[in-house]
Amino acid sequence: MSPIHRHFMIHKPFGYLSQFVCVLKKKKLLGELHDFPEGIMAIGRLDEDSEGLLLLTTDGMMSEIIRSKTMEKEYYALVDGLITDDAIEQLQNGVEIGVRNHKYQTLPCKVFRVPTPPDFPPRTKRIRDDRHGPSCWISITLTEGKIRQVRKMTAAVGFPTLRLFRVRIGDIYLGDMKAGEVREVARFV
Repeated sequence: MSPIHRHFMIHKPFGYLSQFVCVLKKKKLLGELHDFPEGIMAIGRLDEDSEGLLLLTTDGMMSEIIRSKTMEKEYYALVDGLITDDAIEQLQNGVEIGVRNHKYQTLPCKVFRVPTPPDFPPRTKRIRDDRHGPSCWISITLTEGKIRQVRKMTAAVGFPTLRLFRVRIGDIYLGDMKAGEVREVARFV
């Protein structure tokens, strides 16, 4: 008889690591948000400063499907400055970033300006204010997930990321989930 696997969606808050164990003291971990079953794992990661949709599962095969290059991951990034059409085109075509001390050419992706700022809750740590110049939101949809990829991509075209939210993985949307909210679901795909 095959094991019964469990799957969860979580709105990962700012300041939490996408893991359950950490040797560093005073780090906030996912296990503080919910009583997860044994064997649970995050599917992909969001860095400590990033927020939004994170999927968790006890099924390693499900993790492989979600992390595959056939599954789109959409992010909203608040970038420093008013992004130009040229910078958007560069991002769409792929840019060179550093990944573990090697140069890496990102795959083509979907990028556009978000016309109306999203209604995300204020972040627990202040980002900056308008005295530092304008900022704008963009949407970036990737089919890959290198370490801090979105942040590296926007910096490579001159518009560093100030705040980053993952809003979608495949057909699964963050929607109206509140920071720290956890929902158990029957399956992802």
